[in-house]
Amino acid sequence: MTVDLPAIAANWASLRDRHRAMGGGETGAAVKADAYGLGAAEVAPALAAAGCRHFFVAHAAEGMAVRAALGPGPTIAVLNGFAPGTDEDAALTPVLNSPGDIAAWAGTGAAAILHIDTGMARLGLSSAETAALAENPSPLAGLNLLCVMTHLACADDPAHPLNSEQAARFAAARARLPAAPFSFANSSGLFLGAPFASGLARPGCALYGLNPTPGRPNPMRPVVRLEVPVLQLREIPAGTPVGYGATWTAPRPSRIATVAAGYADGYLRSLSGHATARFKDRDVPLVGRVSMDLTTFDVTDHPTIAPGSMIELIGPGTAPDDVAARAGTIGYEVLTSLGARYRREYLRAA
Repeated sequence: MTVDLPAIAANWASLRDRHRAMGGGETGAAVKADAYGLGAAEVAPALAAAGCRHFFVAHAAEGMAVRAALGPGPTIAVLNGFAPGTDEDAALTPVLNSPGDIAAWAGTGAAAILHIDTGMARLGLSSAETAALAENPSPLAGLNLLCVMTHLACADDPAHPLNSEQAARFAAARARLPAAPFSFANSSGLFLGAPFASGLARPGCALYGLNPTPGRPNPMRPVVRLEVPVLQLREIPAGTPVGYGATWTAPRPSRIATVAAGYADGYLRSLSGHATARFKDRDVPLVGRVSMDLTTFDVTDHPTIAPGSMIELIGPGTAPDDVAARAGTIGYEVLTSLGARYRREYLRAA
């Protein structure tokens, strides 16, 4: 598994420039879920070297790992929040998602981010809770409110009416609350135009090469390449079934390659019978079921493949979004599922 750190930095710089052109301010980076499965300990310093000063994680433990990689200085915000009075207090910034969170941190003098729900019905203050806080903002006293944030639900669908509805709801809520910077756009939100600019954008998936504009050409540089070795070749006659459940039967005399990756490595079982890999820029069809540690491909039309040959599961010809489409899921799941058994190599700037 090869991760191109300069490509990640270039993607961040491209999104930063786009946000500035929209009239926005700073651009942070979501490095939650171990930087979408690519290794936050390597990715976060590469982004910091490119100029990123604001990082977002899901859990406090993730935040502490990123702080260890970055050292002091950059803001590391914990989207799921955490309780005061812990070792994380001095190192991380809590996101306050409920009146209970606000009450817990009130008077501590801590830097914090306030989250308002404008359409996700997930984390964040509800409209009623936001209205109550606007009527009595005293619980915010003693907090260093870095910004007020919300999260777009449908940004990857530019025509969805909820985008403009969330923008209007967010503007109305901010107008009633004490003045503070605000944070709005995620990766796809940065392609919705000036109404979605803010003081701090929070891109995630686009940093890692996923397409923030589904249905249109991907504006981001590819980041990940995943190649796995052929362990064994098997010549089989027509009519021979392959793999668990005998779901695929050879229609002709065939040559089957078994490779060292399976669903325990994040190569999703739902790819069974649907995926193609690549060898020397040519498609190699997956046959049979993906099993825990092994997957089988029909390499009858690839006579040069031998034991030890590397077959590309993700790469220039097999983008994570393409793999996801064949698995009936999204590129996020493909990347964050990549297992710990892959040997990771990081490309660095020259």
